[in-house]
Amino acid sequence: AAKRSKMAEVKGQQDLVDLIDWSSVEVLNESSAKPWANAVKKGYRDDPGLYLESDCDEQLLLYVPFTQQVKLHSLVLQGPERAFAPSSAKVFVNRTSVGFDEAEAEAGTQALELESEDVLEGKPVALKYVKFQKVQSVTVFIGSNFEDEDVTRLSKIVLFGTPQFTTNMNEWEKACKT
Repeated sequence: AAKRSKMAEVKGQQDLVDLIDWSSVEVLNESSAKPWANAVKKGYRDDPGLYLESDCDEQLLLYVPFTQQVKLHSLVLQGPERAFAPSSAKVFVNRTSVGFDEAEAEAGTQALELESEDVLEGKPVALKYVKFQKVQSVTVFIGSNFEDEDVTRLSKIVLFGTPQFTTNMNEWEKACKT
């Protein structure tokens, strides 16, 4: 039986799931039967039976915008089984329309060669923090999987970081009254 996976944590960082602009998320080459919400949304991504699957080949392109600027620290790209799990990824910052041709040809903000153990266990992969300071959107390009399978499967995607601006509105009201 598949065991329920424990949520990864990164000290000093938060899961940015509540800052995602859900209505503007886009995924290219996703299977209509295995959509992106399975890997990104709370609840769905914690169910080991649900996953995002690519459609006509192994590549996936995920565009995730945020409701405010964030500092991105690390990400989890978890696959349900090694053969179909992502083995390489490129992360692009603040690019609204990256297509497969650009994603393959360009270096991206950071390229990631993934270790199968990390992907299977859902371990966070650190990003070059200085390059991920004023992030309004992130595009993740999955280029390949570990066994050259026809499809890639992602069971969990988690983005860790912090909001760019943390304003406590209660403090704001007090400041306005003085």
